[in-house]
Amino acid sequence: MSKRSVSAVAIAIVGGAMLAGCVVTPAGPPDAYVGATVAVAPPPLRVEYVGVAPVPGYVWFGGYWNWVGGRHVWVPGYWGPGRAGYRWVPHHWVRVGGGWRIVPGHWVR
Repeated sequence: MSKRSVSAVAIAIVGGAMLAGCVVTPAGPPDAYVGATVAVAPPPLRVEYVGVAPVPGYVWFGGYWNWVGGRHVWVPGYWGPGRAGYRWVPHHWVRVGGGWRIVPGHWVR
């Protein structure tokens, strides 16, 4: 095997090892709690300053109350890339029986 072939194999092995630790996540806000119904109603939404999009085509992913560790925790909003032909439906809580359940934010055509 030539030195050039050995170098190419070494680069491929090192590159593969580095990519093995990569995690690819979908574009959009972090996942919301999607579990059982909770008995505690979410507090009112916080007022957030939105301002102007930092980049053309970005949309505002508004903040929401998530359920973490047995209590509501505020997840602040942020700007992120939009999807052409889609609109963002924000996270929101709905009444279910005697409790509340979060509907995660999602894209719709």
